[in-house]
Amino acid sequence: MYDKIRIFSGNSNPALAGKICDNLGVPLGNARVKTFSDGEVQVEICENVRGRDVYVVQSTCAPTNDNLMELLVITDALKRASAATITAVMPYYGYARQDRKAAPRTPISAKLVADLITTAGIDRVVTVDLHAGQIQGFFDIPVDNLYAVPVILGYLKERFAGQDVVMVSPDAGGAERARAFAKRLACPMAMIDKRRTAPNVAEVMHLIGDVKDKIAIILDDMIDTAGTLTQAAGALKQNGAAAIYAAATHGVLSGPAIDRLNGSVIEEVLLTDSIPLGEKAERTSRVKVLSVAPLLAEAIRRIHEDESVSSLFV
Repeated sequence: MYDKIRIFSGNSNPALAGKICDNLGVPLGNARVKTFSDGEVQVEICENVRGRDVYVVQSTCAPTNDNLMELLVITDALKRASAATITAVMPYYGYARQDRKAAPRTPISAKLVADLITTAGIDRVVTVDLHAGQIQGFFDIPVDNLYAVPVILGYLKERFAGQDVVMVSPDAGGAERARAFAKRLACPMAMIDKRRTAPNVAEVMHLIGDVKDKIAIILDDMIDTAGTLTQAAGALKQNGAAAIYAAATHGVLSGPAIDRLNGSVIEEVLLTDSIPLGEKAERTSRVKVLSVAPLLAEAIRRIHEDESVSSLFV
């Protein structure tokens, strides 16, 4: 059924690409993605892709610039090999937090990355939980921004069935996300009011909502250094939360993130495999990973068969 589909992977998340292939029942494409001794990316497509619909699975996570360049070079190789269409499946879109001029004389790097991707010859982008939905407007090609809600929500419903739960947004920006989860779980929501004093540093001000004697689940789109998350957890504990959990789509987990999580009052952190865990994160018992492979595989199937992708979330 999927003879015209070819799925390739860069070095950022080959395990996820393999799971997507398993879900679709297609083999992973044969490509060599290496680097020269000076760091230049070298790509060789080792099979015929002429006239095929090609999907390149590549999260632009750390090392962000290397993974982004891999995606661009793989795309150029596929275009020159006469692939019919090239879709970039980017479970995590790097540079998404630089989506506006936050200060004078600063770049809008998310737009620059969109231009690079389009210029390289990619026909379509599939991503998961963009940090800012308006980034879709930076592209002149179709962008499918999938949501990890079905993946995370299914686990939460099973894990906390019949318990007194409250969904918590760690900031005002995530209130809509927390409200959507709270509606589907038929539970209340709360929000942390914070003030950021410097990059990657946040000062928790106060809590809006009631968490006393409830299981608080902090919901965010990504966890980077975990500073905001652990401070929010501390505020929830001070306000009487019975237990504290966290859930996010993207586990960036840079710098002191794992040490902060291990030293916090958070009992479990739920992440997806949009970004592969580092060695330190894999050793901690506090992190549980769910796969977005079935979600991405279904999106690829619908794109290939010209079906609605948005109906996945209606």
